[in-house]
Amino acid sequence: MRASEPKHIPSVSVIIPARNADATLPTTLDSVLSQDDCGLIEVIVADGSDTMATVDMLWRRYPSVRAVSNPEQITPAGLNHALRVAAGDIIVRCDAHAVLPQGYIKRAVATLCRTGAANVGGLQRPVGTTVFERAVAMAATSFLGTGGARYRMGGAEGPTDTVYLGAWPREKLEAIGGFNTALTASEDYELNYRLRQRGETVWFDPELEVVYRPRGNLGALFQQYFTCGYQKVAVLKIHPSSLRVRQLAAPLLVLGLAISDVLILADTVWSSALPSIYFLTIILGGLITGLRHLDFAGFLVPLVLATIHLGWGMGFLFSIFKKKSQLK
Repeated sequence: MRASEPKHIPSVSVIIPARNADATLPTTLDSVLSQDDCGLIEVIVADGSDTMATVDMLWRRYPSVRAVSNPEQITPAGLNHALRVAAGDIIVRCDAHAVLPQGYIKRAVATLCRTGAANVGGLQRPVGTTVFERAVAMAATSFLGTGGARYRMGGAEGPTDTVYLGAWPREKLEAIGGFNTALTASEDYELNYRLRQRGETVWFDPELEVVYRPRGNLGALFQQYFTCGYQKVAVLKIHPSSLRVRQLAAPLLVLGLAISDVLILADTVWSSALPSIYFLTIILGGLITGLRHLDFAGFLVPLVLATIHLGWGMGFLFSIFKKKSQLK
């Protein structure tokens, strides 16, 4: 990683929200604590676990890491709890499933100084260890799985709408009130939208590539994307103009498949058109993805894609219909 280095190396606070993450958190912390030549770093874990296992692990293995309680057990609240006690000039977010490459923090700080951006982040690179996780990783970095989001697929360095993780000058993060605790997901997208509305720049740097371990089973993956779709409606309620066309694809797909089911009952010739086209598309997409990666886990990619699309779309629609029913 190369970027113009600031003359003054500011202090850095790394904030990590965690819940029941004692299995993955050590790898994350090792990657953070081994960052080379990037000045003073403090690491703060906001723990919202159901047990004391994570805190006990921190006491035993990482005495230099500070733990703060996150009683709300949601990510934005944990990030805000960590932010309040952080002392660094620069705030760097890391997640409990992420692994920072060597030089990540140094590069992030240098890019902040070089660009004057309010937030700098990069590319999420999912890496699986099991067959299912590898299939999720392949799906999550394909156009069919991401809709072309730059922080998942990569692209040129420059201004963007959102990034993975993030690094902020402390005063700019505090000036907008930190993260929105009314959300349980999409808090990063919402925060970046508020920054951009204030005239600030969110900067994508593809050199900031972070390894991320995907969900390990179908149920967890569905729940992840259902929550994301559900919370997207909450974001749109706050910021209607933040809507992107790609975000409507999954809800429209779910509605289309539901209408196809009704048409099947009516025995119309068009009843199977959308399901046939959709499933043929994801099957072919899965085969192509598997061949491109030379990985037999590609045979699971169609199932993963369907889970991502249906989970996100159902969460989105469920949130809309639930809110409408509550207004009656």
